Amino acid sequence: MTPKSMNLERLRRLAGRQPLGTVAATYLALLVLAGLLASVIAPYPPEEQDLSTVLSGPSGAHWLGTDTVGRDVLSRLLYGIDPALTNTLIALTVFLLVGVPLGILAGYRGGRLDTAISRAAELVIGVPAIIIVLVVLGVSSSSSTAAMVSLGVLGAPGLLRLVRGTTLVVREELFITAAQVAGVRPVRIMSGHVLRRVFGPVLAQASVFAGVGLGFQAALSFLGVMSGGDRASWGEMISQAAAVITTSGWQLVPPGVVIALTVLAFGVLGDSIRDETVGVRTPSVPRRRSKAKADGHGTKTTRQEPAESQPDDSLLHVRELTVTAGPDTTLVSDVTFAIGAGETVALVGESGCGKSMTALAVLGLLPDGVHVSGGEVLFHSTDLVDGGPRAYRAVRGSGIAYVAQDALGSLDPTHTIGSHLKEVIRHHERSSASKTHARAVELLHQVRLFDADRVLTAYPHEISGGMAQRVNIALALAGRPRLVIADEPTTALDVTVQAEILALLRELRQSTGMAILLITHDWGVVADIADRAVVMYAGEVVEQAGVDRLFRTPRFPYTAALLAADPSTAEEGTRLPTLPGRVPPPGAWPSGCRFSGRCAHAREQCTRGPVPLVQIDDGTAARCIRTEDLVREGALPR
Repeated sequence: MTPKSMNLERLRRLAGRQPLGTVAATYLALLVLAGLLASVIAPYPPEEQDLSTVLSGPSGAHWLGTDTVGRDVLSRLLYGIDPALTNTLIALTVFLLVGVPLGILAGYRGGRLDTAISRAAELVIGVPAIIIVLVVLGVSSSSSTAAMVSLGVLGAPGLLRLVRGTTLVVREELFITAAQVAGVRPVRIMSGHVLRRVFGPVLAQASVFAGVGLGFQAALSFLGVMSGGDRASWGEMISQAAAVITTSGWQLVPPGVVIALTVLAFGVLGDSIRDETVGVRTPSVPRRRSKAKADGHGTKTTRQEPAESQPDDSLLHVRELTVTAGPDTTLVSDVTFAIGAGETVALVGESGCGKSMTALAVLGLLPDGVHVSGGEVLFHSTDLVDGGPRAYRAVRGSGIAYVAQDALGSLDPTHTIGSHLKEVIRHHERSSASKTHARAVELLHQVRLFDADRVLTAYPHEISGGMAQRVNIALALAGRPRLVIADEPTTALDVTVQAEILALLRELRQSTGMAILLITHDWGVVADIADRAVVMYAGEVVEQAGVDRLFRTPRFPYTAALLAADPSTAEEGTRLPTLPGRVPPPGAWPSGCRFSGRCAHAREQCTRGPVPLVQIDDGTAARCIRTEDLVREGALPR
């Protein structure tokens, strides 16, 4: 099937889904065409008078009759299309140019800029539009252009609020996070990704506003306060018809029907656009956040750092990282770990332990209202926390990349796979179109997607979850990063695809030399790919060690309990033990060991005060004051 025939088939299907919208669009297209050809198809000049046929009804000479001075009504209707649609277009253009950019900017940037734009929009909404337009007409000699510009400005705040609300939802989606981590600039994200997602609602609002603009200018012409110059005007025709309505009611019918049909067509077209875009839009996938509902304890603990946690040649060194929400709620406290070049470190723990929040802090993508209140994130010895947003932007994509759990949610449903890849490639390499395409094909081959031509032209909904995750890995590799943060990249996939993704990550680490920070709760994944593991509980690191050592001789009761409850480490035929209770939320953390409320071996001294992370031997550290006793008693393996 040729591209032309494919486009015709799509139009046919669209017409079948939206028959009323198709009729409305056809009517408007014919109206535009008639306006463009008015000088050719109009039977008479618009101002030619025939006083012998004043106020005549439809006839063979004058199909729609004549007006008060014998001018042909049909000709004047045709010539009136141009000023009517031109004025509507002026108002619509201003409406879109003001409302869309400011709405996206307010919703995406947030903060003080959002507050300032929103307050200004509320002030404009509170001003009666008709009064302002009449004032503008008074000082501009009844200029139709000035009136329509004013109408567009006064109507824009409604569109601005709609676009802002939609943008607030879109910016929380995973594909926005993926674009940010890939290093795509905010302007490009707003114009390339956010704009596409708000495009449907904007078109629907634009079509409705076009109808409002048409009716508004007709009303102003009817009142005689807006001048159309020497051109015929639909509003002026209605005004003249109103003056003789008692003697010739027909004069009101042609312009009234045309205005009503045009306004109705704009409205129907807007409804059809809304229904079509809502019907095909992929459901929004909100960014995963850790929720804090109460105050937390931000007490900083003193400890000895394990020898392996702070090597001088670390690629990434997170040191005493503390993340808070608001003035008092601590979500993550004093987290310290390091990753060497080419190393895979697993961040392990139950949901709510702070793993993803730690990763977002490393990426500099914490949710609104959450911030790093202490500690350092050193990447190549550069403190990203101290450097602020500029330092983070400098390393995203090219230094640190990100692979999310929700593969399809990380891809913009309005962009093809090729568009995703080429956008990131152009940002990092600024190469020609042919080289960009070749690099995109190379990346797909690198993640074992060899049917590159088909994949590049496909949309996210046209590929499987496993293929989508491979595409996300390709996007992560586009900037040739030194570190990839993979947030549970296999959880949403079936077992076979999980194994393929893990094998792919292992091969990529060996071939590219990149390091991996793997966030997971699956000990099987840890055993398969990780070199070291960092165990987190209730917002802090409770143990870290090499994977072999951790599996054989865990030194913290929580780690031992997680391993015992994992099917992959249990002996066949044995009953799996369960870990009672749940991870305490921020604000309910005990003052001493945070695991004490669920630990069968807790004693009074465990709750007396903060427990430090103590080095046990080379490469192993645990946050437990009873480790030696538990080993001696047989509660922990020797």
